[in-house]
Amino acid sequence: MGSGFERNNIFPLGMRYMLASALVFSLMSLLVKVAGVGLPSQEIVLARGIVSLVLSYLLVRQAGVSLWGTRRGILVLRGSLGFIALSCFYFALTRLPIAEATVLHYSNPLFVALIAAWALRERLSIALIVVIVVGFLGVLLVTRPAFLFGGAAPRLDPLGVGVALVGAVVSAGAYVTVRKASRTEHPLVIVFYFPLITVPASIPMVVPDFVWPRSWEWLVLLGVGVTTQIYQVLMTKGLSLEPAGRAMAVGYSQILFVVLWGVLFFGEYPDAWSIVGALLIIAGTLVVATRGGPAPGAAHTERAAPPDLAGEIRR
Repeated sequence: MGSGFERNNIFPLGMRYMLASALVFSLMSLLVKVAGVGLPSQEIVLARGIVSLVLSYLLVRQAGVSLWGTRRGILVLRGSLGFIALSCFYFALTRLPIAEATVLHYSNPLFVALIAAWALRERLSIALIVVIVVGFLGVLLVTRPAFLFGGAAPRLDPLGVGVALVGAVVSAGAYVTVRKASRTEHPLVIVFYFPLITVPASIPMVVPDFVWPRSWEWLVLLGVGVTTQIYQVLMTKGLSLEPAGRAMAVGYSQILFVVLWGVLFFGEYPDAWSIVGALLIIAGTLVVATRGGPAPGAAHTERAAPPDLAGEIRR
């Protein structure tokens, strides 16, 4: 009776999990931006990596599988791309309004479609190309570079915008790498390699400019790691109960949450152009995610990629 009720509910359990995951992820972004006021972004990446490394190690051990996998080259590549993408996202959060940084980062499905067409030989139809172009038009409306829109100074920090877009491209590469690795590797091992690469890669970048966190900043850094883990659990549950298209549609409600946090905590009010651009990006990425689909030969890859990777491959 209970399962029937949940299926027929106007807002079923899976959608509630997705909404909760969107809220928690937006809180993680808020904590990163708060920590970035006094701490270097790479230091936040390191703290997040340490928490994830401990939790991922425990999960792999509990599952009773080998930590190192079978195709270590692709796993190291996945971890390296994930580290770069995460570093770019956190850096962008410290330089841009929280809403714009999040929207630009989540344009990565547009790049996924292009990279997958090249690397995995997935079909790229004319309709999908049109959708991708619309999504990139949204990126231009959000960033509004001075050389296209005029004005003496760019609306957003050019370095922050550039790093955010690089992060989106690299995140797309990480997504494609996860899909390829999932053909042979256990999902928990793929997740484990992310912090396994992130922690040692961050240390040389943190040491020269290390800032000792104040007492409340330690709590913020811990909150970044904890909210990330909670987000992954909620996302996993939501994706296990709902089709990917519907789940992603609800997941993009996090844009609304980060806009709210930007207004309440930082006085960041997006203008009409940014709102229109964000809607175009969201529309484009949703169509790519729900209708782009893999080519027939890649169908097994999609099924093999488990839901609990969703939180990781987005960064």
